[in-house]
Amino acid sequence: MEAILFIGLPGSGKSSFYKERFFNSHVRISLDLLKTRHRENRLLETCLDTEQRFVIDNTNPTKAERSRFIERLASVQVRYKLIGYYFESKVEDCLNRNAQRSERVPDVAILSAAKKLELPSMNEGFDELFYVRLTETGFVVEEWKNEI
Repeated sequence: MEAILFIGLPGSGKSSFYKERFFNSHVRISLDLLKTRHRENRLLETCLDTEQRFVIDNTNPTKAERSRFIERLASVQVRYKLIGYYFESKVEDCLNRNAQRSERVPDVAILSAAKKLELPSMNEGFDELFYVRLTETGFVVEEWKNEI
C-alpha cells in the first residue's frame, strides 16, 4: 500500500499535482475539502481500514504536523510505503498563483505557513522523498537531496 504526504505552502501546486498524478488511483484527504480534523481523521481511518492508497493534500509545514500521520501509519498492521513530496515554496510565486485562483486563500495563510515551513528529511520516516517544482511547462519531480 502507498501513502503520500504533500508538503508545501498554499499556492505551491499541491492540489493541481494531485489531480494530474493521483486522481485516478489515490483517495485525496484534504483539510480544505473536509473542513475539520475529525472528518480528516475519519477518512484517514477508512483508508487504513480498507487498505486504500491515499494522498494527504495539506500544507504539512512542520515535522510535528507530519509526525501525526507518520506515527499513525507506523501503528497499522498493513505496511504502507510512505512517500513525501515537497513542493518548492517560494512565497512570491505562491502569492502570485494564489491571486489567480478562483478560490483564494488569504495571503496571511501563505505568509504564516512560510514562517513555520520546515524541510522534510528521510529520518522522519519517509521511504521515498521527492522535490517538486512547478515550471511554465508543468511539474518537474526530482529525487530528494538533503542539501536542497
